[in-house]
Amino acid sequence: MPAIVLAACSPEQSALHPAGVDATELANLFWFMTIGGAVVWCVIMGAAIYAVVGKRRPRSERFADRFVFFGGVAFPTIGLAALLVFGLALLPDWRGTDAPDLRVSVVAEQFWWRLAYEGEDGVRIATANEVHLPVGATVEFALTSTDVIHSFWIPALGGKMDAIPGRTNLLRLTPTKQGIYRGVCAEFCGTSHALMAFPVMVHEAADFATWLAAQRQPATASGADAFVAAGCGACHVVRGVSEAGSVGPDLTHFASRRSIGAGTLELTRANLDDWLIAPTHIKPGVRMPSFATLPDAERTAIVDFLLELK
Repeated sequence: MPAIVLAACSPEQSALHPAGVDATELANLFWFMTIGGAVVWCVIMGAAIYAVVGKRRPRSERFADRFVFFGGVAFPTIGLAALLVFGLALLPDWRGTDAPDLRVSVVAEQFWWRLAYEGEDGVRIATANEVHLPVGATVEFALTSTDVIHSFWIPALGGKMDAIPGRTNLLRLTPTKQGIYRGVCAEFCGTSHALMAFPVMVHEAADFATWLAAQRQPATASGADAFVAAGCGACHVVRGVSEAGSVGPDLTHFASRRSIGAGTLELTRANLDDWLIAPTHIKPGVRMPSFATLPDAERTAIVDFLLELK
């Protein structure tokens, strides 16, 4: 039990350990509301205790009228108005705002995330299931979905926004601290909803520019024959190897990522082999076919190739 309680203290997915401008404001709102609620509770409990154990002597009608006015009208009205003003001040006002420093397209699918970064020259740089951001930059996420309603949420950086089929919603976040955080889908979307997470890496600007430049390059790994022969290119793009696939995630720099299956498994050789053998056992509802019938040598060759895609 203590381990379970302490696990909630991890800052990777905690809105109370803010690492962004919006998350800081939301955390302040939480504490303001919590303290305000505690004050109200103390006042009510104090009044109730006084009414029960206080000296029982007649009170004048004037005292009763004042008690009802201040306790039942003035105090609730002023308190709720203060909480409302504090909350409304956090609503975003994008009228006339400047262009963001970075635009990222996010397409939610069951049960993973398709991402594309817009380069300075307008070229879209495709990746999947892992978000990289520069610290201090205002990032605009353009969110949509191909199937059902999902919700894009990085608790440590800010609030959530729904990804809705046929519609594009815009969410702006500004990370303020370097680190590794965890994003999730916050709208129930099917059997593997709980396995639709993604790591979020916040870098210094120079390190982010280096990462983005590397993502623009085609794959440099050798030994793609088994990958192509197994038909993997029908679903996955690996720039420089297979360009037609669009059903599954872009795998051009797959080995540079931290996880398999949108945060489901740590990226290791053993886990990748297990994923190829039984993806639906690991992640129910996933559309990835099983390659359990492939000879071990061919499956090993595919694993070797994928692990070279840095």
